[in-house]
Amino acid sequence: MSFRLRAVRAFALLVGFFLMGGVLLSAMVVLDWLLMTRLFSARAAALEGMVVTVTVLLAVAIVRGMVAFLRAGRLGPVPDAVPVAPEDQPELWEQIQAAAEATGQRPPDELYLADEVNAGVAEHSRLLGLLPGRRRMHLGLPLLAGLTVPQLRAVLAHEFGHYANLDTRLGGVTMRGRAAVMHTVEAFQQGGTRLHFVMGSLYVGYARMFLRTSQSVARHQEFAADRTAARYAGRDTTAAALRIIPLLDGAYAHYLETYAGMGGSQGALPPVGEVHGGFRRLLAARTGERLAELSAGRRPPRPHPYDSHPPTAERVALIEKLPTDDRSGESADGPAALTLLRDPDRAFAALEERTLSQEAALLRRRSWDDLVMARAVEDADGWSRPLRVAVARALRSSAQGAEGTVPVRRDAAAEDAATDPLPGLEGILDAIDHGLLWMDVADRMPKPPQASRLTGPSARNFIRPKIFDGLAGLVHLRLVESGHARPDISWSGQPGLFLPEPWEKGMDDAIDAAVADTPDTAPLRALLTGPDCVSA
Repeated sequence: MSFRLRAVRAFALLVGFFLMGGVLLSAMVVLDWLLMTRLFSARAAALEGMVVTVTVLLAVAIVRGMVAFLRAGRLGPVPDAVPVAPEDQPELWEQIQAAAEATGQRPPDELYLADEVNAGVAEHSRLLGLLPGRRRMHLGLPLLAGLTVPQLRAVLAHEFGHYANLDTRLGGVTMRGRAAVMHTVEAFQQGGTRLHFVMGSLYVGYARMFLRTSQSVARHQEFAADRTAARYAGRDTTAAALRIIPLLDGAYAHYLETYAGMGGSQGALPPVGEVHGGFRRLLAARTGERLAELSAGRRPPRPHPYDSHPPTAERVALIEKLPTDDRSGESADGPAALTLLRDPDRAFAALEERTLSQEAALLRRRSWDDLVMARAVEDADGWSRPLRVAVARALRSSAQGAEGTVPVRRDAAAEDAATDPLPGLEGILDAIDHGLLWMDVADRMPKPPQASRLTGPSARNFIRPKIFDGLAGLVHLRLVESGHARPDISWSGQPGLFLPEPWEKGMDDAIDAAVADTPDTAPLRALLTGPDCVSA
């Protein structure tokens, strides 16, 4: 079936989606008229009144869905993005207008900078796009930070290509109709009453049929937009842009979780403009291969069964099959797209003002080094606390046994240990030297239920990493207190601490010896008495 026939079929189903509401309303009117004029009887008056009430409520739900369908293409306010006028960023607007002109489209009337790795053009359409309206473009600042100018040209051409590659006007209506159908279904789901749910179920079934039928039309538009981008920006540049965008998306998610959110538990934020702007530092410190590593460990989101975007690998493969032209040899390298902004720092600061909640905006600002140091101390304390509590319980139990007192319940001992001062690093090493590690301490370390019945070597191998982390956390705290550890933001790796060279080389082996089946604390004690640490 040709694209035109598929578009006509999808448009007919789209019209049917709207007319279904009119048919249902007409049927309800006829039913109520028959009840009131032909089937009315005094004996059945209560039942007839209930039926009329139900039909009226159903009619309200249907009208609400029809209104949502007609309003789906309207552009609302954008409180969480930064509006940019041509006089504010003329170089960026120049690229946008050039891409629009090359694709035979009118440029957007509005431009917004957002906090996502994405770009898009939306139109305030009427009658699902049969009548054009105001256009709005969204560009993610993190996207600009990760793309080069040639790659940005490909992205812009792709977005305008959605409007340029409409083999029939009905193709564009079908694309907008998919969004309108989803918007209508959401309106029914948000109704909150059983009648809304009943009517929503009917519309959901029809929506699935329409989305399944129109999916080939939507994917045709994506491929056509990719070809438009390749003609404008070059085949290789377009393929490079498609490859890097998923990597940037994964890297940005990693940045938000690992760096921007570092001070969340401390009630602190990075410096002004760095909540999103620090992403530039991560990109500058990592090559493409290192960016790919950030996405390699993440499970990609399950694609929506009716997603209009084909898999990226399929899109890239089709672009690379295009014949060579005078643009195919051009490099995707070039200046960063962010250089098109006249003051990137100010743009990132303005984006923070738009995206941070009122509560978050009031949090104190701390330097990256201060954030790393505070997080390192917090993590070290968290690693060491279970071991310190276990040793405190073991020491209390051992002392009570030596004094011949009546043993107390373990939970009572735990409560007492929680109120007593917890032992420090030397106290824990002394407990290990007294043979308490595998006799008593390990058994008091927290374990998940599935590991509670383990005994012997299996139990030791399970709990050994926890004890290792506890000792490492105590070492980090000691080095921080003595001033021998420094914060390491490590944009190319993981934030942490710079440790003195002897500790970097010998700490792991020394802790391994202390948690061995036959513990030996001498190597760790030797490091503690060296010049790069201060013994308590």
